[in-house]
Amino acid sequence: MERHQVIVFKPYPFKVGQKIYIDNGHRKGDWEVIGLSDRKVKLRCPVSFREFDWDSFCYFVEEATDRIWPNKE
Repeated sequence: MERHQVIVFKPYPFKVGQKIYIDNGHRKGDWEVIGLSDRKVKLRCPVSFREFDWDSFCYFVEEATDRIWPNKE
């Protein structure tokens, strides 16, 4: 098998009570995680106190070197 450099995306495992900062996009800014479900994350703005239920959207990114790609498993 051939080895490549691969970017790995994983859903971020949010926990209620976390204070987060989203670096760009239309959700940019500071948020507090106030609720979770299998597919949704509920965030509250600490300034306006508005709350939003969004599909999970944040991902932890890892850059892996010397990785088999494509992975047939």
